[in-house]
Amino acid sequence: MSELSGMTGKGPGRSRLAVVAVAIALLLFPVIATPFHLDLAAQVFLASIGALSLMLLTGFAGQVSLGHAGLIAAGAFTAGILSKEAGLPIYINLPAAAIVGALLGLLFGLPSLRLRGLYLAVSTLALHFAVVYLGGEYETKRGLSSGIMLDPPSLFGWPLTSGRAWYYILLLGAVITLWLCRNILRTRTGRAWGALHAHEAVAAALGIHVPRAKLLAFVISSSMTAVGGALFAYYRGFVSVEAFSLYLSIQYVAMVIIGGMGSLVGALLGAAFVTLFPYAIENLIMALPGASRYAGSIFAANYAAFGLVMILFLMFEPRGLVGIWHRVVQKLRVVKTSAAKNGAGR
Repeated sequence: MSELSGMTGKGPGRSRLAVVAVAIALLLFPVIATPFHLDLAAQVFLASIGALSLMLLTGFAGQVSLGHAGLIAAGAFTAGILSKEAGLPIYINLPAAAIVGALLGLLFGLPSLRLRGLYLAVSTLALHFAVVYLGGEYETKRGLSSGIMLDPPSLFGWPLTSGRAWYYILLLGAVITLWLCRNILRTRTGRAWGALHAHEAVAAALGIHVPRAKLLAFVISSSMTAVGGALFAYYRGFVSVEAFSLYLSIQYVAMVIIGGMGSLVGALLGAAFVTLFPYAIENLIMALPGASRYAGSIFAANYAAFGLVMILFLMFEPRGLVGIWHRVVQKLRVVKTSAAKNGAGR
């Protein structure tokens, strides 16, 4: 709540009203939304789960990772393989994905005990390539040229087939992830991550068990990410290695940078921005005169615009969208205070 109060520039009472208003808007959105808009919202919710988990690891614990796409793939393949080979339901496959993610986080978090910065980031790439390789080998040996197809899961006997049903399921998943992240950051572990991020040597001097704190960050973040990957598999109805390129990891890194490092709200804003950005660029290009001539350049334009936005944020707004919002709120406060003083002086 304190972060939201800072975002809105209001007290706790008004910030609660803002939360209630957002909640009502989200709950009523499917009533007026088209299937296309429901799909966009579902993509944002899925991205929010991954962005929040990466924010815990990078934004709060200060551990760099480029293996996020590999963790999403691990969760997706866990759900796909268990569903296809054993016919297990979603309420078993989701915890299984969490366990697999936690084990991978423990395994690939071990280099963080010796490596830092760029060296740690490069070491986490092994996670991505290892998972994608194993997934590709499974597809090849099982003759699944189009990937693993998943049947729609059921919830209390009702199959989840409609876009509206998935909207609410994925919204619930994003809300639960946000709630877990907020509560973890309030614990001793969360405070240890903050000290670790600020200065590792000082954190050790304060009595924090640095190796344990690092490994916990990898384990918790990886477990959440893998669950998001499993939800992605069920939502799309298939799993294929082509969906988990290295570019996906870059996108998640961009979410925490563009949203605002060290902010859960920033992770949500970054997830929404990066997810919707390609559609905005496409609509902008198609609105140009003679748009049909540029149709083949949309993919390249998306890549170029994405890279440009990343550079601009890194150069001019390191605090991301949250930093921009804080400045806007601060300026509005100054204007409001000046107007009140001028009114009182008359």
